[in-house]
Amino acid sequence: MPRRGTFRFEAKHRAAEVARTVERREKARVMDQETIRRTITRMAHEIVERNKGAAGLSLVGIQRRGVHLAERLAAAIAAAEGADIPVGTLDVTAYRDDRESRPPGAEAETRLPFPVAGRPIVLIDDVLYTGRTVRAAIAALIDRGRPSGIQLAVLVDRGHRELPIRPDYVGKNLPTSSREQVAVRLREIDGVDEVVIEEPV
Repeated sequence: MPRRGTFRFEAKHRAAEVARTVERREKARVMDQETIRRTITRMAHEIVERNKGAAGLSLVGIQRRGVHLAERLAAAIAAAEGADIPVGTLDVTAYRDDRESRPPGAEAETRLPFPVAGRPIVLIDDVLYTGRTVRAAIAALIDRGRPSGIQLAVLVDRGHRELPIRPDYVGKNLPTSSREQVAVRLREIDGVDEVVIEEPV
């Protein structure tokens, strides 16, 4: 017999699927192109400072928007430090504990052009919410080797954690209600740089 917690978990994720189909409207625009640019620059300096330089660092962006954020962070670090920072991409679909809720063909590319074992890795994602995507990303990385350490950088931390996961670098802490949605839009995918809070109509 399935445990009670399993029923709660499945019900919550069915509710999340329904929520994604609800018509929404913009409640507030909290970051624009210039704010995101400045935030990326600040986070890049924080990463370098914490790691006492850029030597040996590798950035890994979680598909999809985390990849473009990782590329921007690498460019900002290169501009500040003159260091070429390798960037990898990570698809975590196969590692998610809610995989059944992902649409067919949702898998994207994993590309790690460096050995994972023994390296300090900075994981990059756009929004930190329950923590389940990050948990999956850590599992996917460790399957490919044992990094010397894993740090986490997110553009937005909206709270509502379900797992004990905490970011090392945060662009913006954004308290939200569970009925709201945080939409990060990047020019590489969406044609515009912005972060907005949306709510059901």
